[in-house]
Amino acid sequence: MAILLVLLSVFCAAIPMLTFLGIVWWLDRNDREPLWLFGLTFLWGVIGSIFMALVGSSVAMAPLTWLFGPKFADQWSAVLVAPVIEEPSKAAILFAVMFSRHFDNAADGFVYGAAAGLGFGMTENFLYFSDVASYGDVGAWMMTVIIRTFFSAVMHACATSCVGAALGWARFRGILAKIVCLPVGFGCAMGMHALWNGMLTMSDVAGMPELSTLNFALFIGEFMVVFTVFQLALWDERATIRRELADEVQQGTLPLAHASAIASTFRRGGGAWLPAGIPRWPYVRAVVTLGLRKHQCRNSGGSTHAFYADEVLRLRAEVKGLLSLARG
Repeated sequence: MAILLVLLSVFCAAIPMLTFLGIVWWLDRNDREPLWLFGLTFLWGVIGSIFMALVGSSVAMAPLTWLFGPKFADQWSAVLVAPVIEEPSKAAILFAVMFSRHFDNAADGFVYGAAAGLGFGMTENFLYFSDVASYGDVGAWMMTVIIRTFFSAVMHACATSCVGAALGWARFRGILAKIVCLPVGFGCAMGMHALWNGMLTMSDVAGMPELSTLNFALFIGEFMVVFTVFQLALWDERATIRRELADEVQQGTLPLAHASAIASTFRRGGGAWLPAGIPRWPYVRAVVTLGLRKHQCRNSGGSTHAFYADEVLRLRAEVKGLLSLARG
């Protein structure tokens, strides 16, 4: 039975996280991130962040054990060590991704942060599932799978998405915004992580199972707050696209009907707004990217500004070229 549970642990760790990953990518409906970069961020969570966290936790546990003893360190490391070590480990990839031309705003930060968190959650889940499976207790294994799949792993995604959102919001703002947003993002991530682990630890140490129930309820509330902020970030991204495309209509780059349809994630995929002969999705992608590049160009300086200015010119030419394919 133990061997079967270990084999099932592979699927139970991977399939839900990959499903959640697909949902996150789909929800980013204004301007979906390239799958290669999205997948690379997830892969960092699966492998790189785990290795970094293991090394960091081993180093951090030594002084905690020396000062307070092995029993205290073992009981409270999940509260005192894990949030401080694991959150920077998961978010490390975001500091590379944020300099990519695909990283535009808070909405993108949410998406990439969630991908890294889900990757970390997948590997951590497998380690926990297989450990419990080795005892052959089916009931305990199933309970572990349910709790860690729908709560612990999702917590990791929510926490790292807070860091990503903070970096995305500050991406094209001044140095002061960057200085302020970074500790705020990590503070939210570590606070969420510490609260989750802390309530579970206190429930176990004090023998108060009602604290675990309260912990689940609190996390559901936290998840709803994070999801709401993500929707607001998507709304802001959509408003930016709409505003920039209105300017392109005035310049004669594209028709007003096209700008209105493309700015709506529900209208762009249907209707008769697009003349025959124009490839829908390459055209939509070029127009949306043009809107975002204009916003980036307006809020950047130096060589970065020059890069985005060239991108705007290139994309305008691409949009006009696609429009020239119209028949009738």
